[in-house]
Amino acid sequence: MNDPPVAVPHEDTDAAFRALYAEHGPALLRLTTTLTSGDRGRAEDLVQETMLRAWTHRDNLDIEHRSPQAWLITVARHLAVDAHRARHSRPPEGKLDENLAFADSHPIHARVDEVGLRAAIATLPGPQRRALTEVYYGDRSPAETARILRIPPGTVRSRIFYGLRALRRALTAHDATA
Repeated sequence: MNDPPVAVPHEDTDAAFRALYAEHGPALLRLTTTLTSGDRGRAEDLVQETMLRAWTHRDNLDIEHRSPQAWLITVARHLAVDAHRARHSRPPEGKLDENLAFADSHPIHARVDEVGLRAAIATLPGPQRRALTEVYYGDRSPAETARILRIPPGTVRSRIFYGLRALRRALTAHDATA
């Protein structure tokens, strides 16, 4: 029969994790630095997250009787792979040029009918449509929109940039057929 876990005093747990970090932290940092192509900041974040996972799973880890090194390395590698995938799943961030000139065929005072504009907005991908709607119809800044959508401000600016470009194309095509 398995005995139920014994409650360990808080000080003992803290000391055990300080010792765990002292013993395995440097090796994890070397590993994660390699996994992040030398990016020390990201590597430190991965080590911190690995140790946080060890802390949250401390009841399942038997660090007093068995070395958790293999578990820590596996967690760090999985976190590095997840972070790499997350970075590459986002579109590249672009800079928003707010001083874009209008095309020669579209003077600044040109008016767009509301029905055509709504139809063009409806053709945009959801993330771009949401960012444009929050900024232009919600009268929010990219930073406010980023907080609402829970994405980085650079991503909001990128979505606005590409959304406006796609909107411009759709409206140009609409004008050509009208």
